[in-house]
Formats: sequence, C-alpha cells, structure tokens
Amino acid sequence: MREDDLLNLIRKELPLDDSSVIVGSGDDCAVVQMEQKNLVLKTDATIENIHFTPEDDLSDVGWKALCRPISDFAAMGAIPQHALITVAAPTSWKKENWLQLARGFGKAARTFKIVVIGGEMARSPGGLFLSITITGSAGPWTALRSYARTDDLICVTGKLGGSLKSRRHLTFTPRLAEGQWLAKQRFVHAMMDLSDGLGSDLPRLARASDCSFILENEKIPCHPGCSIDEALSDGEDYELLITVALDQWPYIQKEWHDHFPNLSLTCIGRILPPNNASSPLPSGFDHCSSNKRDN
Repeated sequence: MREDDLLNLIRKELPLDDSSVIVGSGDDCAVVQMEQKNLVLKTDATIENIHFTPEDDLSDVGWKALCRPISDFAAMGAIPQHALITVAAPTSWKKENWLQLARGFGKAARTFKIVVIGGEMARSPGGLFLSITITGSAGPWTALRSYARTDDLICVTGKLGGSLKSRRHLTFTPRLAEGQWLAKQRFVHAMMDLSDGLGSDLPRLARASDCSFILENEKIPCHPGCSIDEALSDGEDYELLITVALDQWPYIQKEWHDHFPNLSLTCIGRILPPNNASSPLPSGFDHCSSNKRDN
C-alpha cells in the first residue's frame, strides 16, 4: 500500500477527536490548545527482542507500547492527554500487521482517554521499533520519587514477579486511576512505577530522596508460583511503589480498600535516615547490561 493510504487506514483505528486538538494527524505538526496547567511529558521506546518477541500478538505489542508511558503518568499522579506514535516496521509487513498494531494502540488510547494526534512511519532494516510520546497535565499534587521521608512506610500495589513467563508484561493495566488518587492524598509522599523490578527501582527512589530503607522480604506480595527473588528482580510489573506517613497508614489503608477493593496495597518496609545501611537487594533489569532481557 501507499503510505498515505496506509495512514488513512490506521487513523480509523485511533481516537482523534478532542476539543483541545486544533490540528491533528495529517499536517507537519499537531497543534493543541493549552490551559493553565503544569505540562507533563514522557517518551518511551518499545523494541523487538527487548520488550517483546516477533511471535507476540501485535495488538498486545501496541497496547504495551502505549501503556508503558501511561504507567509513568500514573506514577506522577498525572493525566495523560495527547500521544505521538513513531513506528519503524520491517519492509515485509502487510496491511494486516499494521492494523493489528493500530488496534492495540486504539484500545489503550480509548481505555485511558488519550488522543493520538500524530507520529511517524518508517521502514526498519531490522525488527519493529516503537517510540511513544505522551503529553498531559498535573495539578499541585504531582507525586515525585524524591519526596520520601524518614519513617515513611514503603508500600506496593498488586503483586510482583513472573511478568515474562505469564506474558503479563504484554497485557498489564497501568495503575492510572490509582496513581491519581494516591497523589492527592496528603500523607502519601514519594511514588514511582515498578518497571525494572523492585530491586532496581526502590534504590532509585531512596537515592532520589536521600534516604535508606529496610525491606521485609517476607511481606512482598508475589504472584502465584513466583519466588521473592523473582518478585524483586523480574521487572515489568508496572505496579506502583509508594511511601506513606507512618501514623497515617491505617487511614490510607482503609480509604484504599474503599476506593480499590480489588487491588491490594501492601506495606513491605520502611524508610530510614540516609546514614543507615539499606537492605541488600538483587538488581532488576538494566538496559546497559547485556546479561538479561527485558521482556
């Protein structure tokens, strides 16, 4: 197919109408109307044989590619609004390959009320490469990983581990509503999403907040069949890691159950002053290391 014909076909799978969009897909740039809010921006890459395999369903790949940066918005308590999608695809692709990918994008965009306003298509000499940029907004309650305080409790949503062997890394649901709710709670301090594994992400939060931590490994909520080490190091859980004021934990726990009765929020440790030694942890995924695959 000609590129223009293919673009027109793909656009039918994506939500494009929103009152904030002045110029959408089809021109040299998209133009959106900005209100007086804090602008939040995120870009993320999803790469064949790193984040998925050639055998994976392309609609799942599209879902994952868009949901990865949405999970980062969740970690900030922010509201995603507009997306730009860049696809570099193998020259062997047929129309149905493009449509499967676009359906995954479309499903994620409609689920989380995001408008796809443009992007780019190119040929790839190798495998499939996807780059997603999302812009949105946040109020004064934006959560940061640098906000943890001494004596805060360390908590995680959901369960951890086994994302690759269960294929959950392709079908996870970003904790967007949960992150927005948590960020508005004055007793919730630091927050980030768990993409590289608790063993890598918790030390990042501690460094950003200039603190140490003690972890109670036996309290870590694991998916069935997963060990504690897998829960710490597998990565791609896309759950939320938060710290909560110690004396307000009963209140947060009760309110959480009232708002999200089908998702657990578990206390797994405590924030310590910076001069303390932190609990030793196995590392999670590191993109600069060649000894482990992210999918």
